Amino acid sequence: MLVCNAANWMTRLMPFLVPAACSEAAVDDHRVVLYYQTTQYNNSATEHISLLPLINSAPEISVTHVLVAAIHLNGDGSIHLNDFPPENPIFDQVWSDAAQLQAAGVTVMGMLGGAAAGSYQRLDGDDAEFEQYYGLLHDMIGTYNLQGLDLDVEESMSLDGMIRLIDRLKQDFGDGFVISLAPVASALTEGGGNLSGFNYFDLEAQRGSSISFYNGQFYYGWGNAGSASDYESILDDGFPADKVVMGMVTNPSNGGGFIDLDSEAPVLQELTSENPTFGGVAGWEYFNSLPGGSSSPWEWAAWMGDHVRSAAATDAEKREISSTEAIWRGVRKAGRRVRREAKKIYRDYIA
Repeated sequence: MLVCNAANWMTRLMPFLVPAACSEAAVDDHRVVLYYQTTQYNNSATEHISLLPLINSAPEISVTHVLVAAIHLNGDGSIHLNDFPPENPIFDQVWSDAAQLQAAGVTVMGMLGGAAAGSYQRLDGDDAEFEQYYGLLHDMIGTYNLQGLDLDVEESMSLDGMIRLIDRLKQDFGDGFVISLAPVASALTEGGGNLSGFNYFDLEAQRGSSISFYNGQFYYGWGNAGSASDYESILDDGFPADKVVMGMVTNPSNGGGFIDLDSEAPVLQELTSENPTFGGVAGWEYFNSLPGGSSSPWEWAAWMGDHVRSAAATDAEKREISSTEAIWRGVRKAGRRVRREAKKIYRDYIA
């Protein structure tokens, strides 16, 4: 604890120092990922939405990853975090908070792309264009000591272009640099809808060892976080549970497909119970997360931390489900086996 306090003190003075891990950090068995895009209340330069309650408001830290969003590579040769350059004073407290989270053992990453198209088109060009725009990204990662990058590709990009980007990030920042992707959930199923252009099965086959996890978007109609079914379909099609994070909206005002926490609880209990290596959850986004809302947004991470780690519960605790639910789970598991075998037979037939 003394080391941790010292690290926090140092990061307040020099927020871009390499972070020191602290013992209170969340155990990264099932991830709790938060996207942090809205950094100011009402776009005010003085009303900062602090990340510090995530590490100061409870005895244990539940969040494992915070993704600072969204980075954009612009056609005029500039780089922005949302509407401003990352060095704009509006973000000074963001970077200070981020460094303190890192000192407490939380992984702080950037998120590139999202709904605003253009960044990946510019990284998918010829070598000269790639170097121009990659250089901006490289410098931002280094300046603000980002420990990884979440690649949210919601525009068409080639597989070769994505491989080039991943390889370069690993080459420049090392094997410890965390790379995640944020496909719509259906893109992780055979033949499912996909916004990214390239095929995620091909990417996993060729660069899976460089990708830490996938933040699947189980909302906006691309997947349903209110049932285990869509998540398990992804596993049936070959992605390992430890690499698939169930992304969900944290407040109905943040997008379609919101699932209230009372309805989400049994889904997480089933997923962690049936899949001990369940990859975790991701929330879009932090600032108004329920149940605390804008006054206590950190409560979402604490709630999720308690529930996704239910895989460590005792066998007796796991058995506390109704007989109807137990029968339904058995039927679904049998159905999954039939579906998996049928797809295997079909693939063998057309090969």
